[in-house]
Amino acid sequence: MSTASGSITPTPTTLAWLPIGMFGAVMGLSGLALAWKLAHRHFGLTPLVGQALGIAAVLAFVALVLAYGFKAAANPAAVRAEFEHPVAGKLFGTPLISLLLLPMLLADTSLALARLLWVLGALGMLVFAWSSAVRWMAVRHATSQVAPSWIVPVVGLLDLPLALPQLQWSGLHGLMVFSLAVGLFFALPLFTLVFARLALDEPLAPALQPSLLILVAPFAVGFSAYVTTVGAIDLFAEALYMLSLFLLAVLLGRLRHLPHCSPFKVSWWAASFPLAASAVAALRYAEHAASLAADLVAGVVLAIATLTILVFLLQTLAGLARGNLHELA
Repeated sequence: MSTASGSITPTPTTLAWLPIGMFGAVMGLSGLALAWKLAHRHFGLTPLVGQALGIAAVLAFVALVLAYGFKAAANPAAVRAEFEHPVAGKLFGTPLISLLLLPMLLADTSLALARLLWVLGALGMLVFAWSSAVRWMAVRHATSQVAPSWIVPVVGLLDLPLALPQLQWSGLHGLMVFSLAVGLFFALPLFTLVFARLALDEPLAPALQPSLLILVAPFAVGFSAYVTTVGAIDLFAEALYMLSLFLLAVLLGRLRHLPHCSPFKVSWWAASFPLAASAVAALRYAEHAASLAADLVAGVVLAIATLTILVFLLQTLAGLARGNLHELA
């Protein structure tokens, strides 16, 4: 409903409260499913966990598409306001990234469906990244508007190459290099902007602190995208991986007290995909390094990602069961 000031009052009936960033749950579940598939291959762990997570990711995507579609039909003004928001608007990349990740889970079941989803995600992500870059250069922003969500369009571009080997498409090497180059290039200034905001301006609100883990994603995903594109782990790939580990250690240290200072919010799902992507990168590197140290790191990162995402999932399902999920948004 509309208030006297013309703003939109979120109501459970119109789902105006539902944030587009909830698609981060699909990203996190998809990434963790891929990590467990790698863990099955490298450590011999049960494949059932990865399969269950993959099913959960698909179901979550379908449910969110229907729910957000209902929100868009019932309250388009709320969607427009969210899209135009300087921070929340960047999270419209999350459903597009989901379309780029799900094909890796669906390719063995339906190659045609996986290819269709990837094409939709790739086209949407290219347009979204271009429009975001244009807006950054054309619109003046306040320092307080700089947020980790600004990195989402960059991460989306880096996700483009990941599924192509499973989709059995050749002739797209140029697109893979384009996505990798643009994604990594824009990651550097955007990371610097966010880092400067954290060092020089007011800190993020407690409920938004988990989104800081998005800073890890360009380097963890960049590692996987680079290895997929060039077909090998070389010195540059190792450097990306080591940088992602360092950032993960720094940001996990900052977030360790978060459960004591803020109740769970659905915005916490922003931390799920960077953790899952870090686990995927660690497992891919462990296969290459073939050392006990690399295996230990991969196991620890996988355990952290799994436990964190499980907590987020249980908290979300509990809110849904109580009928107050909108309060957690």
